[in-house]
Amino acid sequence: MKKTDTKKLVGVALFTAIVVVLQLVGSFIKLGTFSISLVLVPIVIGAALYGVGAGTWLGFIFGFTVLVSGDAAAFLAINPVGAVIVCIAKGMLAGLCAGLVYKAIENKNSTVAVAASAIVCPVVNTGVFLIGCALFFMETIRGWAEAFGFGSNVAAYMIIGLVGVNFLLEMLVNVVLSPVIVRLIHIGKKSKIN
Repeated sequence: MKKTDTKKLVGVALFTAIVVVLQLVGSFIKLGTFSISLVLVPIVIGAALYGVGAGTWLGFIFGFTVLVSGDAAAFLAINPVGAVIVCIAKGMLAGLCAGLVYKAIENKNSTVAVAASAIVCPVVNTGVFLIGCALFFMETIRGWAEAFGFGSNVAAYMIIGLVGVNFLLEMLVNVVLSPVIVRLIHIGKKSKIN
């Protein structure tokens, strides 16, 4: 095994552990119905440093950890298959898209590439979640919307009640931290070489 392969393997393993720990810790930080996904930052960083496959893997680990942490318990009780599909798909697609966006832009400007990936990751994560809600859990969500005073306006409840504040905080944290952390890692690598 080459030295670079070993470094990548160790790096991805480290980011895998970070994703698990952040998801488990983050599951206790709730705003509204769901917890804030702190793990999107290491998914973006992992995708930027180690490639599309790493981003997809880290997204899978995120989705899996959501399932086993109890964060998806409400959805697992309603439709277990739908909950598994949504959790795994949203994580993997968020990591995959973050990696693809980074790869497409990195040769032009790596900082812009990380920032774009940091935007794409929560957009895909939340978008797939909303699509999954519409496909697998609409009757339950309709009931939640009525219970929270949204009446028959399920779309408004989904945007405001389910994902609104969480999405904005995830996006803000991701866009601020991801480029800074990747930049610091690159500076650290350069100073180690010199």
